[in-house]
Amino acid sequence: MSSLLEQLIEALRILPGVGQKSAQRMAYHVLEREREGGQRLADALAAAVERIGHCVRCRDFSETEVCATCASAAREPQTLCAVESPADRLAIEQATGYRGLYFVLQGRLSPLDGIGPRELGLDLLSARLAEGEVRELIIATNPTVEGEATAHYLAQLARQHDVRPSRLAHGVPLGGELEYVDRGTLSHAFGSRSEMA
Repeated sequence: MSSLLEQLIEALRILPGVGQKSAQRMAYHVLEREREGGQRLADALAAAVERIGHCVRCRDFSETEVCATCASAAREPQTLCAVESPADRLAIEQATGYRGLYFVLQGRLSPLDGIGPRELGLDLLSARLAEGEVRELIIATNPTVEGEATAHYLAQLARQHDVRPSRLAHGVPLGGELEYVDRGTLSHAFGSRSEMA
């Protein structure tokens, strides 16, 4: 049986980007200087794991059956933005003035990993599109191989329900210099160029 300290270090390693040394530093810091903070962390983590589930409408994290975004009368239900993760939804919410609703896939299509349409809740998305209220599906998946495959699948699904699919633009970052942009991004931006107004 491993000691409590070893169990704590091993438990901290489940976090992304936390290896053995980082977990060890965190454990020692909590035990040496932040026992009260460590207890707050433990209590918050236990409560979150127990009480946070998924919204039945958008699949985002929620403490209630329907999340605050989906329940808000101030949102525009004609526009739905499909994202891969709750972190992606939050990034869009914080960086843009988007006032529509979301659908959180909780992943992307990856047959090799056993992730298909069912695991992404696409049956729920299809039913939502079939309701007829959504006019545009903004596809905000990441520009990876799996993200692009997911985007194409979502576009086909939208068209089946007479919903206009749109895709986030990709290209040269604002403030970037062409000589420092990677070849793939530059090639995509060049091929997707648009007429200036």
